[in-house]
Amino acid sequence: MSHDLRVIVYPPDAEGGRRVRVDGEILGRALGPGDLFEFLRRAGLDPDDVDLADELLIEWRGGGPAVWAPDPGPL
Repeated sequence: MSHDLRVIVYPPDAEGGRRVRVDGEILGRALGPGDLFEFLRRAGLDPDDVDLADELLIEWRGGGPAVWAPDPGPL
């Protein structure tokens, strides 16, 4: 798989959505892995070939691929 794209997934917002940026362009707000795969497909990647844990492809901020809920903040 080519790692020519730079993908950044930002921390979850108050509703659990995560902004997705590919090569400097915000593609949208993903509410889960399905949305993220769709954004990556639109960016030219085959979702069947994408490993969401691939740190060479995706920079996860504020939690990895299993985090899709807002940060509850300090307890």
